[in-house]
Amino acid sequence: MTAKKTLKFWALGSVLSLATLGHAMAETTFRFAASIPNRGARAEAIQFFADQLEAQSGGNMKLDIHWSGALLKYRAILGGVSSGAADMGSVLAAYEPQKMRALSVGDIPVPQADSWVGMRAMYELMTTNEQLQHEFEEAGVVYITNYTTSAIEFECGGGVRIEKLEDFAGKRIRATSIYANVLDDAGANIVNLSYSEVYQALDTGLVDCSGGYLYAMRAFKTPEVTTSVALTNWGQIAGFAMVMNKWAWDDLTSEQQKLLRQVGSEMVDSFAERVIADNQKVIEKLPTGELGNKVEVIEWSDESRAELFDESEKYINAWIADMNRAGLNGQAIWDEYQSLLTKYQAELDENGYPWNRS
Repeated sequence: MTAKKTLKFWALGSVLSLATLGHAMAETTFRFAASIPNRGARAEAIQFFADQLEAQSGGNMKLDIHWSGALLKYRAILGGVSSGAADMGSVLAAYEPQKMRALSVGDIPVPQADSWVGMRAMYELMTTNEQLQHEFEEAGVVYITNYTTSAIEFECGGGVRIEKLEDFAGKRIRATSIYANVLDDAGANIVNLSYSEVYQALDTGLVDCSGGYLYAMRAFKTPEVTTSVALTNWGQIAGFAMVMNKWAWDDLTSEQQKLLRQVGSEMVDSFAERVIADNQKVIEKLPTGELGNKVEVIEWSDESRAELFDESEKYINAWIADMNRAGLNGQAIWDEYQSLLTKYQAELDENGYPWNRS
């Protein structure tokens, strides 16, 4: 048996819920690597996916979810899924910038910061663009569906208020990716921290402000140590996907593949509904002191937001050039993504969210 066939044998074995191949296609369990604990909006979205997949397959396809990194830690998930150590998992482009460059388009700052718009655009792009699908296959995985962090806002302590780009100058800011580059250009002092370190950093004054997400502020209790939140709505981290082992995918019937994608599409709407509702509750509760301090909520003007995106432009061009160097048509991918964002923003503006439609 060749090495490739041996690997495929073990990858296939990991997805079988029964001992015999005769029953494999009738009843299949996928081991899912989740680095997060079983709580919060994203955990609920993964559980929604699992429940719907089992229900809609008549019990023939199930997820065995390993929470809190019990199977694979975040940075090991792509390698683990591609090798067959897990059948499915959640991956971030930021953790695998070369292998997941296809997914990185979702991390570029765009004015359409709405969670539903961003995920719907990413889902359609990743499931229809052949260049990007090939990139996933080269990494040994298949894209199933999308997550998002929701819009990027800035939480600040010590009485610091951020109302426009120039206010970042001289401040110690926790930020990542293109967002960190733009703020560095604006004169901020960038501090590299994980989100789990933000509470202490704000409390001790190690940072003045941190880029973050409304639902995470409540989960990590940072309103206890902040005095203001600037609603910049500066894009979102949507380079964040659920993937499946390529061999496992290929061993499924076309009907099973179609169902996985269908449930993945349904999960986009379910997750968007949850995270949008959670974020709105946080905005309403921040000034009341219910989450900790009475935190001022600063809404940025359209003019101030526009300046953020103007300053992001050169980094978009750099991303396009990087994609071109990798043998892809970076401009075409970017243009298609922009078109899809415009499409779903227009649908939202005209019809509202799917869960609110009659």
